[in-house]
Amino acid sequence: MTNANPMMLVELLKGHRTYIQTHNYPDPDAVASAFGLQTFLRYHGVEARICYDGSVERMSTKKMFKVFQIEATDADELKDMTEDDYIVTVDSQKYNANLTDLIGDEVACIDHHPTYIPCEYRYKDIRTVGACASLITEYFVITDTPMDANTAAALAYGIKMDTNDFIRGATELDVDMFDYLFKQADKEKIREMYSNVMELSDLNAYAAAIESIRIFDEVGFASIPFDCPDAMIAIISDFILSLEMITISIVYASRSEGIKFSVRSEVPQKVDAGELIRKALEGIGSGGGHKQMAGGFMPTSADTPVHRAQIEALFLRILDPENKSKQALTPDSLDLCYDGVQFVE
Repeated sequence: MTNANPMMLVELLKGHRTYIQTHNYPDPDAVASAFGLQTFLRYHGVEARICYDGSVERMSTKKMFKVFQIEATDADELKDMTEDDYIVTVDSQKYNANLTDLIGDEVACIDHHPTYIPCEYRYKDIRTVGACASLITEYFVITDTPMDANTAAALAYGIKMDTNDFIRGATELDVDMFDYLFKQADKEKIREMYSNVMELSDLNAYAAAIESIRIFDEVGFASIPFDCPDAMIAIISDFILSLEMITISIVYASRSEGIKFSVRSEVPQKVDAGELIRKALEGIGSGGGHKQMAGGFMPTSADTPVHRAQIEALFLRILDPENKSKQALTPDSLDLCYDGVQFVE
């Protein structure tokens, strides 16, 4: 069990207007964690409002709000937030590139990612587990706080999604907490979440990635030469990793302001995805994450062509410093040029 004392968090927040902030463009684990924490705090007399910056991109995340009846507010609509308001960040940490610094005071943090830029909080629970939703679930367990079937289903879904059904970064805590949740969850709602969670436009991103894939030994690169939601880039990175010959996938997409990356590692003991993206973009961008999954961003000029070979070299110089990689395997394809960043051979 954890050394964290969730009742200390309750006492910290009492008497203050409180917000629960997820990372920008929240995924299912972030939404489930925020919702679970909101339910936990409400039972103990603290009302909290869920918020995030950016937009909800993944179809499965959008569906969560309807299926589990979750209310959340975009940061642009928080006109009444003040410096005296308290913020609890979940599934992210202050100073991370994927968390907008809102005007409120970030007094607490609950997260399962590594810390790259330290920050002092009045309450902190940062542990490396498969899903942040597992940490929130444990709060109910250790305080004997009752949980309704709807909240249990949302948290269970968050754990399943972030651990990729327990094959990515799952720990004993994730398994134990899912077992606790599943026994009391509304299972029909969990089943409902697995239908109709892909949009027709998602197929364009899959097609672009498949056509552009290049493989160096066991490292697979794929580019999406148009603006693509962060969540879809991550999903395609998982898809590329599922190929038999690939143990590391690096997928990147064009944005008007730069390039967004998603990295996956099937061999975390050998290649730490978070460290790989951090080192690859050091000095020219930002990145980080778990040993098995990570993301990053590199600002570029919209009118400057970016060569695929340049992007590949950023990573291969770390993965293969002696330049022993075999020549890339690649499908027959033409140079691609779209609005924003250009990817050229």
